[in-house]
Amino acid sequence: MNRGAAQPATPARVASNGGGAGHSPSGSGKKNVGWKSSPAWLRAVWVILLFSATGLLVALVALMYFGGTKESDFVDTKRKQAVFLTNGQVYFGEIKEVNKQYIDLRGIYYLNVNQQVQPDQKDPKATTTQAQNSISLVKLGCELHGPQDRMLINRDQVTFWENLKSDGQVAKAVDKWISENPNGQKCS
Repeated sequence: MNRGAAQPATPARVASNGGGAGHSPSGSGKKNVGWKSSPAWLRAVWVILLFSATGLLVALVALMYFGGTKESDFVDTKRKQAVFLTNGQVYFGEIKEVNKQYIDLRGIYYLNVNQQVQPDQKDPKATTTQAQNSISLVKLGCELHGPQDRMLINRDQVTFWENLKSDGQVAKAVDKWISENPNGQKCS
């Protein structure tokens, strides 16, 4: 054959819907079934399912972000709480609010540890000493800087907090302090 010569004509294959010699463009021998060829009621069902699933997903995300159980739901308002700070200090009182920025604590008490060093009582000539700790509960308010009985504690300074039992030693000591000081704290 000559390069410039025309190619002989071949009959074009025409796809038929009835099977036989026709082929689909994909070469699989099956008809293309697409979205537009499905019945209208089926398309409507798919659209409704798609929107329902999307709405359900949005509702779940909103519930997880805005709803659900909040930390403040765990505060027992009939009891006192202990707030433990990252520096080792512990404050006792009533938590009024808990949020992502701070804890609002009121009616505040803290422990004061006095360490007394005494010589060994068994041998007066001995150079050893014994340390005795005296722990007392102190009501906040009479310190040198004269704080109010309210504390906003930054959340990043709080290790954890817990509700106190009403029959625990701290709760009993607070109740005793309140009964001994019915008019509140007197700073002198």
